[in-house]
Amino acid sequence: MSDPCEIYQRGAEKLDHILDWCANLRIPAVTLWVFSTENLKRSQAEVTGILSAIEAKVAALAHDPFVQRRHIRVRAIGRLDILPESVVAAIRAAEAATTQNNSLALTIAVAYGGREEITDAVRALLKTEAEQGAALSEAIERITPEAIARHLYAADLPDPDLIIRTSGEIRLSGFLLWQSVHSEFYFTDVLWPALRKVDFLRAIRAYQARNRRFGR
Repeated sequence: MSDPCEIYQRGAEKLDHILDWCANLRIPAVTLWVFSTENLKRSQAEVTGILSAIEAKVAALAHDPFVQRRHIRVRAIGRLDILPESVVAAIRAAEAATTQNNSLALTIAVAYGGREEITDAVRALLKTEAEQGAALSEAIERITPEAIARHLYAADLPDPDLIIRTSGEIRLSGFLLWQSVHSEFYFTDVLWPALRKVDFLRAIRAYQARNRRFGR
């Protein structure tokens, strides 16, 4: 049986390939879900292994010549306040080092859950209304899809055109619940660390062959 830490490390290294493929195709935004809030329920050893791999990879991105050469901007979304300080520090360093980059937006979803994001967005909206002196009845009337969208973790990011789910799972597990309403889905049995360029291009070709109607 493979060492879990080795698996997590291989998964982190796969990001280099993904960024290269996306940059070559001039894809402007990529969101990678690396750790969910549900993952916190795993064993302490497994959680530590995952977070260690995330921290090491994010720290490397801050000094990666490829990231700067390709003008990749790095940032993270999720409940970062529940993460170890060292992981958050690595995230902030990568964000600061790439803040001026604007060719490809890499968003790392860590301590992330789709339901939690929507919950936090509604809370932030109501907090903003309260700070502006709105009565509860007024605040309730202002809860609209547009208002909630403005308070998502990364409100400026475009909704994903394509969501690729690896590992043979035919579900999203809460990934970008709000933003994926009109996304196209592609499912593959290939495990994430073993994903090849040909697998990635198959997903792109499948997306290009679809007739998107955006709910119409």
